[in-house]
Amino acid sequence: MTKAAVFGTGSWGTAFAMVLADAGCEVTLWGRRAELAEAVNTRRENPDYLPGVALPAAVRATTDPAEAADGAEFTVLAVPSQTLRGNLAGWAPVLHPRTVLVSLMKGVELGTAKRMSEVIEEVAAVDRSRVAVLTGPNLAKEIAARQPAASVVACTDDSVAQRLQAACHTPYFRPYTNTDVVGCELGGAVKNVIALAVGIADGMELGDNAKASLITRGLAETTRLGLAMGADAHTFAGLAGMGDLVATCSSPLSRNHTFGTNLGRGMTLEETIAVTRQTAEGVKSCESVRELARVHGVEMPLTETVVGIVHDGKPPLVALKELMSRSAKAERV
Repeated sequence: MTKAAVFGTGSWGTAFAMVLADAGCEVTLWGRRAELAEAVNTRRENPDYLPGVALPAAVRATTDPAEAADGAEFTVLAVPSQTLRGNLAGWAPVLHPRTVLVSLMKGVELGTAKRMSEVIEEVAAVDRSRVAVLTGPNLAKEIAARQPAASVVACTDDSVAQRLQAACHTPYFRPYTNTDVVGCELGGAVKNVIALAVGIADGMELGDNAKASLITRGLAETTRLGLAMGADAHTFAGLAGMGDLVATCSSPLSRNHTFGTNLGRGMTLEETIAVTRQTAEGVKSCESVRELARVHGVEMPLTETVVGIVHDGKPPLVALKELMSRSAKAERV
């Protein structure tokens, strides 16, 4: 039986542990809190993030990183992106020497503007052929309910992507392979920023035309950045691009959309953070995505607008007027 470790007991880490178990893997979840590990092991439930969802018998939990990592063919990392570097530095010494490191995270590191796979390569000192990314329109609560979903598993080594595909393929979860790690990661990271923008528009009650425009132009921004960084344009028309963007911008289950909606309704950043239980990755990643855009000379006006509202205190109505008054141009530029 394939062994897998999942580091992170949030909603997505726990839901993906279910997927792996349903696909036939033996899964060990790592979490910081002993009481949560005990709830998983005795009550077969994660009461904090997926209450009422019965976990498969093949999922168990521990607070010991070495115990979780022992013999794992796949080590899945499911922590907030801005905490990855510090956490992984502590876990790296106990990782199985041939394990494939799988990122579920959708963010860009502040300060370095590095994608999550780049942070993993650096901190764990592994070749990129041992780092995979899983991304797509994967809302955790729907997957925990075993509702149909598709995803992308990306690795520069296609044989590794195929192994991961087999390890998480279930009747309700259909993974596709891809070797464009850059494009897949950018699609997952930038869509969180666009979802903030769409949420703000929803909070301001700007209508469906505005939301459709934001989603479409957001995809154009993401594609421009991806091409400048060597990604394949086709990736952004697929599950890791348009698929993830649509789900995150349209679902009430989306943390980033909900966060943006509260801002659009007039709540301050501090008030919105206070009522948000889980991490909305776009709140911090919007600054690092903007940095990537500037480094590569790519124009990303929606990203700039989100940074202005979230971090510079610009009123959404003022930001909207500035965005709409930009000079007219051809669509495909």
